[in-house]
Amino acid sequence: MRFVFVFLLLLSINAFGQNKSYIIGPKGDTLNRVDLKGKKQGPWVIHVNDNHGERGYEEEGYFVNDKKEGAWRQFSLDGDMIAIENYRWGNKNGKCQYFTTTGDLLREESWKAVNPDDPYDTVAIYDVNDPTKVVGTQIVKLEGYTLKHGTWRYFDPSMGTVIKTEKWFLDKPATGDSKNDDDLKPIDVSDNSKPKSDTAVKKGAAKPQAVVDYEKKNSKKKIKVRDGATSYAPIP
Repeated sequence: MRFVFVFLLLLSINAFGQNKSYIIGPKGDTLNRVDLKGKKQGPWVIHVNDNHGERGYEEEGYFVNDKKEGAWRQFSLDGDMIAIENYRWGNKNGKCQYFTTTGDLLREESWKAVNPDDPYDTVAIYDVNDPTKVVGTQIVKLEGYTLKHGTWRYFDPSMGTVIKTEKWFLDKPATGDSKNDDDLKPIDVSDNSKPKSDTAVKKGAAKPQAVVDYEKKNSKKKIKVRDGATSYAPIP
């Protein structure tokens, strides 16, 4: 039994030795790990003190190769949860929610993270004569690292009712009266895979503003349909 204990102890020492630094949490967890390359890895807890009128907070979540990944929760210094943010590639991605110190929902945001290694995405192109028909796709370069994309809602925290709604499409105000957030999603090619059926634009979806602007600009030309063909192919 003694030899088994010594063996397990050596394994534990070797595992910790792969990190430049770390701390041990109250529950015995290994937190705030920095690997030998100086990159943050695994579960982290970050403490920020009050500063120049800005209230301090603590946040907890995971790092992957020095970048935030997945759900991160933010708490006031009194222990109240004030935000849940989702990350991908170190940038906000998906739904983020913000709360008052009493737990009432204050704001709900929607973001789309951009893969820094492949900053391109594919958007649908509609038939000019039939706005419900998708005739092709066009690859566009996404500017920035995280884009407003989807529906943003602002709440009256005392009543819990929505007092303001904004719709965004790739960081630009979206037009139309779509009631479904999925109608604002372009085909996802961030992993260089073929477009998935559940991300295809639904029948009857509102046309993106970029397509509307294009149609107005080319309404008097003989060519009424843009097929979106391109010779660009994302780098695998």
